[in-house]
Amino acid sequence: MQPSPPADFEDLRQRLSAMHDGLPKRLRQCAAYVLREPDRIAFDTVAEAAAAAEVPPSAMIRFSKLVGYSGYSEMQRVFRARLSNAWPDYSTRLTRLKTAGAGSPESVLAEFAEVSRGSISRMALSLEPERLQEAVRRLAGARIVHVVGLRRAFSVAAYLAYSFEKVGRPTMLHDMSGRLDHAGMLAPDDALLAISFAPYTPETVALAQHAKARGLSVIAITDSQFSPLAPHSDVLLGVDELDFGAFRSLAATFCLAATLAVATGAALEGG
Repeated sequence: MQPSPPADFEDLRQRLSAMHDGLPKRLRQCAAYVLREPDRIAFDTVAEAAAAAEVPPSAMIRFSKLVGYSGYSEMQRVFRARLSNAWPDYSTRLTRLKTAGAGSPESVLAEFAEVSRGSISRMALSLEPERLQEAVRRLAGARIVHVVGLRRAFSVAAYLAYSFEKVGRPTMLHDMSGRLDHAGMLAPDDALLAISFAPYTPETVALAQHAKARGLSVIAITDSQFSPLAPHSDVLLGVDELDFGAFRSLAATFCLAATLAVATGAALEGG
């Protein structure tokens, strides 16, 4: 029986996340591409999308139908709708909050407290203990932990670098300051902790790819199994942050960061 088609991009993303482990290789490539390049899918022909995903057009059509659509064109409408409802810039978001009567400091605090609690609860329930344990094992066993996270993720990366140093874990923060490339500092017995969320930062993905190729342990903190960090990571830790008025909280991400730092410190003390 044909499943009902996902109503919007978020429904599609959740369905693909649930289906991920059971997809054949080519259909998994399709899923990875449509989630990595949603803006392009809105305008790609099926042949263009298939070429970019490195699959035959028939695989892209089969993927569309497996998800629940009648074909590629129906699936594409979801991506076009996503573009028309894309997240506004900061000024527009603030205007909408004020128009809705949610601009007072007290109401903003209450809303962010609520979405932060929700994000942390979802992360705690969904994160597999085995993945967390494996991440801590690799971080504790590394010679040096390299940390990278840019744009929205930079505050988390800076906090992790500080926290790892405090618990006795030698750490290097790759912040790309002055456009300096420190990839040459990576050594095979090190670990890289990479943090990136959609829209993903190309420099973070590139460093993860380079680290993986050099034989480092790569731990990724990201928002989807289909994140471009996924193919280059040994351990993927998923965090799905809720939002208020199109402003996303980082509460769950910081909670996970603190957990990794403290648990790694404990592992070092115990070892």
